[in-house]
Amino acid sequence: MKIAVYGATGMVGSQIVKESLVRGHEVTAISRKGAEVAGATAKAADQADAQAFANVAKEHDVVVLATGPSRTGGDHGEWLDAMATAYSNTEGTRLMIVGGAGTLTIDGTRLLDSPEFPEAYRAEATTAAKALELVRQTPDSVDWTVLAPAPVIQPGERTGEYKVATDSPAGNSISSQDYAVAMLDEIETPAHRRARFTAAN
Repeated sequence: MKIAVYGATGMVGSQIVKESLVRGHEVTAISRKGAEVAGATAKAADQADAQAFANVAKEHDVVVLATGPSRTGGDHGEWLDAMATAYSNTEGTRLMIVGGAGTLTIDGTRLLDSPEFPEAYRAEATTAAKALELVRQTPDSVDWTVLAPAPVIQPGERTGEYKVATDSPAGNSISSQDYAVAMLDEIETPAHRRARFTAAN
């Protein structure tokens, strides 16, 4: 399969690239500066560039969006616009989206709305929730899947084992390596088309 990964140099995106390559897929690693990624074809592109995104979608079987809103005080609206651009220019290609755990619910309450949710991540989680609502409003022709991580995601081990759920967390944490395993399993054997699901160790 030909897989393009936007945000290919980030903590999650880099693991998705690595897992895709291990499984023998042809990978285009996309970042704003076109950083080299071993085994992949490096490409410099901005997700907000509609024509460039449409071209990437046309040339690949799957496009993974592993980008996120600014964590350094930048305008979150710019990232939301870039997500909307992607949703509108998929050219019928499958779209896999790295979601946020804040949209998951416990007893009907979103994690990001709970008093225990870390304040440092609330703005980012709120923006990610808006991106989820945007993709849910897309026409049926948009073939998307959102994979939300467990509340804690960080580098760790690739065990190849994880649990899945739909609306509530499947567990407290997941390694970025096993998150990538869950993402590739979904790419190779689709089970959550036009839906959000979550994975945890």
